[in-house]
Amino acid sequence: MLTTVLRNVIAGRAAEVPTEATMDLIDPTTEEVYGRAPISGAAEVDAAYAAADGAFVQWRDATPADRQLALFRIAEEMKERAEEFADLESQDTGKPRATLVADEIDQSVDQLRFFAGAARSLEGRAAGEYLAGHTSYVRREPVGVIGQVTPWNYPLNMAVWKIGPALAAGNAVVLKPAETTPQSTLLLAEVVANHTPEGLFNVVLGDRETGRMLVEHPRADMVAITGSVRAGMEVAKSAASDLKRVHLELGGKAPAVVFPDANLEKAVEGIVTGAYFNAGQDCTAATRVIVHESIHDEFVAALRTRTRTHARTGGPHEDGILYGAVNSRAQLDGVSGFLERRPAHIRVETGGARQGDRGYFWEATVLSGVRQDDEVVQREIFGPVLTVQSFSDADQALAFANGVPFALAASVWTRDHATAMRFTRDLDFGCVWVNTHIPFVSDMPHGGFKHSGYGKDLSQYGFDDYTRLKHVMSALEV
Repeated sequence: MLTTVLRNVIAGRAAEVPTEATMDLIDPTTEEVYGRAPISGAAEVDAAYAAADGAFVQWRDATPADRQLALFRIAEEMKERAEEFADLESQDTGKPRATLVADEIDQSVDQLRFFAGAARSLEGRAAGEYLAGHTSYVRREPVGVIGQVTPWNYPLNMAVWKIGPALAAGNAVVLKPAETTPQSTLLLAEVVANHTPEGLFNVVLGDRETGRMLVEHPRADMVAITGSVRAGMEVAKSAASDLKRVHLELGGKAPAVVFPDANLEKAVEGIVTGAYFNAGQDCTAATRVIVHESIHDEFVAALRTRTRTHARTGGPHEDGILYGAVNSRAQLDGVSGFLERRPAHIRVETGGARQGDRGYFWEATVLSGVRQDDEVVQREIFGPVLTVQSFSDADQALAFANGVPFALAASVWTRDHATAMRFTRDLDFGCVWVNTHIPFVSDMPHGGFKHSGYGKDLSQYGFDDYTRLKHVMSALEV
């Protein structure tokens, strides 16, 4: 039954729903329609940018202390309304309801608190006389109005990753969430509007065409997107025509390299969690196990057992599940396609099929016998599928790990310090874990290389990406 009709949030309030051009919201666990959202057009995008432009003038001139206080208040209201956020996020995504507050809502609160602190660290080089008779200093300023696009795998987290540093640095934002998961972002916009100038954070709902208009809009000074490689390339091409600044956080194909001296029990436990958490819909998920040939069979057997006993999927309110449904019918079909196209040399150790006939559930899957040039190794599946291949020596392990187009995250599992140090240096990824896989902290940067994009989320580095530098020089005599 249709119960929810969503509206854009423009200039701090819910806008009217267009009478035409709407899209259904589908529960991924039941496949039932539970709401409707507008497909925003040029008029709505223009209105959102006009509102952001007006708010930017006021917010740009706010003191760092004022911006910090506003972000702290946003974080505290989010904390107070955590159950509301979790209910909406679970309905949109099908994620286990019991773990959402601790796993995602509390993380978002911490990230906002971090950027609240960062708001008061806008600084440049110390002033000095670098040319005789003249004093120079550097101003660090906000970029302006930022257009942002967020994905469906972590709707609230990704919105916070985007708006936290942007607002802390003094920018205004127009953001389009993924069409299948908009509700928590709209609630976030409501919370932000309670503590900031009208129009500082605007949310427009819509499809790919809406996203294109948002990215190409002439008022956008910078565009930031978390999404697929295809989407990132399109954004980069579009932004280049207008010389907009671009911040891209794209796909991943994370290896987990396991040496014989590793604590194998902990490696299996960590990799299974890192592979299947959030149904594998995570660009840092441990999708590729690269294990030494001497322990390959033992490790595959342990992965198979752990996957069957601990990587259960089910509805949001079921007990004892690790992950929920994949995002949509299209995503379910995509995962299924990888399995259907696999060559004969790939073995399905466990899983490999849809679970049930209602909802977009896919069994946790382990594939062995894969080769480096296989599609399941080279392309991002973005589902609960883990591949295993063996290596003979460290050089081959590095070649396998680095031999994909993506370069976002990786892990190495070993007790040997020298091996760990070599691999943290030589693994060509933006984040490398040692004897763990998947943890994040607000204080450290997240972002990759190659087809995983450029720019950093989280940390002081993510904050700096939303600022620009201005050199000011003044003559000492007039």
